[in-house]
Amino acid sequence: MSKLWQARFFTTVNQLRDLPGTHVPEIAFAGRSNAGKSTAINILTNQKGLAFASKTPGRTQHINYFSIGGAHVAQHRKDPTIVEEIRALLVDLPGYGYAEVSGTAKLHWQKLLGDYVQRREQLAALVLIMDSRRPFTDLDVQMLEWFAPTGKPIHCILTKADKLNQNEKTNVLRQAQKILDSYVDEEGEGFPFTVQLFSALKRIGIEEADAKILELLGLDREDAALDDADEDSDSE
Repeated sequence: MSKLWQARFFTTVNQLRDLPGTHVPEIAFAGRSNAGKSTAINILTNQKGLAFASKTPGRTQHINYFSIGGAHVAQHRKDPTIVEEIRALLVDLPGYGYAEVSGTAKLHWQKLLGDYVQRREQLAALVLIMDSRRPFTDLDVQMLEWFAPTGKPIHCILTKADKLNQNEKTNVLRQAQKILDSYVDEEGEGFPFTVQLFSALKRIGIEEADAKILELLGLDREDAALDDADEDSDSE
């Protein structure tokens, strides 16, 4: 069972000043509305309704936090999370498809997301969700360019891969990696950007995404350390 299956709702915020004061690693999920972000989060956490998709693209302007750890399997969903036992946080950022949203809301969205991804020290990595048939829209590129200067990893998940044939899958993956490789720092070194195909419908890429997210959160290293400790105790 993946640790991501432990995810449960923690808090929601609409202003940077209200971000939780936790110090555990966070991984944020960003993506254009209708790219399948909520579906991807729900599949990865093995929960049908953890993340909600707004019926009106761009309407949801809040940052939603889900905790990993801090709750027990048999615990009721309304029971409080034990903050001291939280090991990591999954962060669902507002979808950025806002053609029908007012100018004021757009500015608020841009400042909220821009400031969060650029300044949040606890943010370990960004998962960028894109429709594999229409990746790297202007807004996706804007998110990339906001985040790239931090030097932190970005893992791109290209959703709805079941809509592509094998040749199209190969091409879109190659083109996506080429775009990501074009981002370099001041010394010409590439950023830690990765990409994969994903389909919730056909369950393509779920294990790959799960492993990558746990790696980026450092939870895979915790497991390795526990395994080593168990082996040491067994040998004594």
